Amino acid sequence: MNALTMENPIFVTYAVTAALMILKLMGQGWMTVYRMLKIDGGLASPEDLRPGLINRNPDPSQLEVNDYVDRSRRMHRNDLENIPAFLACGLLFVVTGPGFLLANILMWGFVGARLLHAVAYASKQSHEVRATFYTIGSVIVIVMAIYVLVSAAF
Repeated sequence: MNALTMENPIFVTYAVTAALMILKLMGQGWMTVYRMLKIDGGLASPEDLRPGLINRNPDPSQLEVNDYVDRSRRMHRNDLENIPAFLACGLLFVVTGPGFLLANILMWGFVGARLLHAVAYASKQSHEVRATFYTIGSVIVIVMAIYVLVSAAF
């Protein structure tokens, strides 16, 4: 059986979890835009003050850091630091042919950890709470990477 087909249940798990993480990553960018539009502020660059269809009356105060917008921007940056590693490592992991249960625990565990991290960040939980969910996701990717290395070496 080819590892990268929908006939492989481990690849199906990867495909579903990867698609969910891609939607999370892209959705967070749109959430930041929504928040910027909602408050008419939190813009990131001086050139954003040029008049346009959406920003008809630019004001320098729109460049001030706004926690409502910046929180979403930080969440997006955090996703950009973590989700691509899962996407790359997860695909390599599938190719190694891990057990179905192990693959599901790790891949769904990563999704759960990232979603709980997002909830913790959005609800202004302490760094310790966020770090717990970050750590779970990070350790999962590290375990998958080590699994790939061991599989490739032996």
